[in-house]
Amino acid sequence: MRALVVREVGGTPRVEEVEPPPLGPGRVRVNVRAAGVCHSDLSMVNGTLTPPYPLVLGHEAAGVVAEVGDGVRRVAPGDHVVLNWAPPCRECWHCGHGEPWLCDRSGGPATPGGRTSSGEPLHVTLGLGAHAEQVVVPEPAVIPVPADLPFEAAALLGCAVLTGVGAVRRTTGVAPGDSVAVIGLGGVGLSAVSAARAAGADPVIAVDVSPAKADLARAAGATDFLLGDESLSRAIRGLTGGRGVDHALECVGRSATIRAAWRAARRGGQVIVVGMGSKDDVVGLSALDIFHSARTLRSSVYGSSDPDRDVPELARAVLDGTLDLAPLISDRVTLDDAPAAFDRVARGEGARTVVLFD
Repeated sequence: MRALVVREVGGTPRVEEVEPPPLGPGRVRVNVRAAGVCHSDLSMVNGTLTPPYPLVLGHEAAGVVAEVGDGVRRVAPGDHVVLNWAPPCRECWHCGHGEPWLCDRSGGPATPGGRTSSGEPLHVTLGLGAHAEQVVVPEPAVIPVPADLPFEAAALLGCAVLTGVGAVRRTTGVAPGDSVAVIGLGGVGLSAVSAARAAGADPVIAVDVSPAKADLARAAGATDFLLGDESLSRAIRGLTGGRGVDHALECVGRSATIRAAWRAARRGGQVIVVGMGSKDDVVGLSALDIFHSARTLRSSVYGSSDPDRDVPELARAVLDGTLDLAPLISDRVTLDDAPAAFDRVARGEGARTVVLFD
C-alpha cells in the first residue's frame, strides 16, 4: 500500500510503498477514506516529539472496515468508522475513575506497524499511521458512525473536533453569557470557537498571528478577531469591561501563548492549555501573580473526552445540522499532495487540510 513516511527528525515526508502489518486476532483492517493533517503530525516531523523512525504519519481519520480478526465484535466489514488514536483500556486507575483520556496504556507517540518495501521495521503515528491507504488497528481504536456522515467530517471528529469541542464542553464547562478567548486558530482552535459560540458564550474572541484567519474565525462563530501581538491583553480587556475573559483557551502549545492566555483571563478565570508543546519550552509565572490572580491553569488532554461516548454524539450533531464543520476544512488534497500540507501547517496557513482517498 502507499503511505506518507518520514525517516528522520526534520525530514521531508514522502509517499512510499510499504507493507501493512498482518491482521491478527482482535484487530481491524480499515480502508482509509479521509485523513486530516494535524499539528501533532508536524510535531512528529520537526522534533517537538521524538518518535522512532521510519514513521507513517497521520492519526485523524475515518474509513470503511475491510476485514476483522478473530474475536472482533464491535464492527463488521463495510462499517463506517472513525479512528481513535487514544483508545482507553477501561482497566487502569484513570479509566476506573472516569478519566479515560488519561488512560495509562494509550497515547504513545508511535508503535510498530508493518515494514518498508525493503523490509525495514516501520512505526505508525499514535498507533494509527492514518496517512496511508489502509491501517490495521486494535478493535477499541475504531468507533462506528452512520454511513451517511461524510468521510471528511468523520475524520475531523477523531482529533480536531473532539479536542476543541471537548475543551469547551467537558474541560471548561462554558455557560451561556461567559466570555471566551481562543488563541491559535488551526483545526482545534476553530472547533473550540464554534463550540463556545454554540454554548452561548459572548463575546467569543478568536486570536491568531495571521490576519488571514479573521474570516475563518468569524465563519466559525467568533464575535471578534484579534491579532496575537503585544497589545492582545489590553485589547481583550477592552472587550470585557476591563476584566479579561472568563475562559482563555490556548490551542498552540507554546510558552509565549500560554502566558498570553494567562494575561487574557480575568481574576478567578480559567486558562486551559489545549495545544501540545515541547518539554523544553518552560512557562514562567510569578508566585505573586499566581496567588493574586486566583486563576486556574490546567490542560485539556484530548478534550477530556471519552471517544466511545462523544464521537457518536458529535456525529449526530453534524448530521442534524447543529454542528457545522465546513469552516474547519480549508484544503482537500490527495496523498501525493500531503507533503505540501505540512508546509502550510508549519507556516500557520489555513484551517484543516484533509487528505482524501478513492
